[in-house]
Amino acid sequence: MNAETLTELSEAAPIRVLIVDDQSLVKEGLALIAGSDAGIEVVGKAEDGRAGLAAALQLRPDIVLMDVRMPVMDGIEATGKLLEHDGEANEIRVIALTTYDSEDFAVRMLAAGASGFLLKDAPGEDLVRAIRTVHAGNAIIDPSMTKTLLKRLSGPGPSGEATQTADRDEKRNKMLAKLTARERDVLEYLVQGESNSSIAARLFLAEVTVKSHVGRILEKFELPDRVHVVIWAYESGFRS
Repeated sequence: MNAETLTELSEAAPIRVLIVDDQSLVKEGLALIAGSDAGIEVVGKAEDGRAGLAAALQLRPDIVLMDVRMPVMDGIEATGKLLEHDGEANEIRVIALTTYDSEDFAVRMLAAGASGFLLKDAPGEDLVRAIRTVHAGNAIIDPSMTKTLLKRLSGPGPSGEATQTADRDEKRNKMLAKLTARERDVLEYLVQGESNSSIAARLFLAEVTVKSHVGRILEKFELPDRVHVVIWAYESGFRS
């Protein structure tokens, strides 16, 4: 078998997915949707975070669809333990599954290392797209969930009074001072979950220019991806 054949086989390998959710109907529905795509294979299911952690370490899936709130061990703890584990487990990527009433939990999931979050009632094609996007090494964030989350920035932050301190505001302003005026414009829409093409249309810029601005924002803020820009906005009290 030559190198070219090996490459073709590797490229044809399905994305292996583990589903962790305590609701049987949700779990089976997700498995049905994900498994309907020829390029995705559901390799396992688990009913809570502890069982999901054990299954992930045993099965070594590419992607874990992880519910946030579960008995025994929640998705936040399970995600943190999984991604802190040494060896091959570091290559596993987690997509948090959440609902409209759990913004705090979603942010904590991302902080624990999840590569993004998706609403449980998202269309099937969005789930498949999210799996493929995260498997390709990118982050995914549901725009609807992002906008819902950011509405809360006008009130107390996720840590209550501690996040309303002058120290937090000073740190946020120092971060913003690193940006040019145009980068600040891009940031305004970036934290709302807008895509590069949408930002380009709103600011009358070329999409490649927006991509460049986003890259510089990530570099200046020392953040790995646009999902973590949303985390930063949420935790720092940034209002677009």
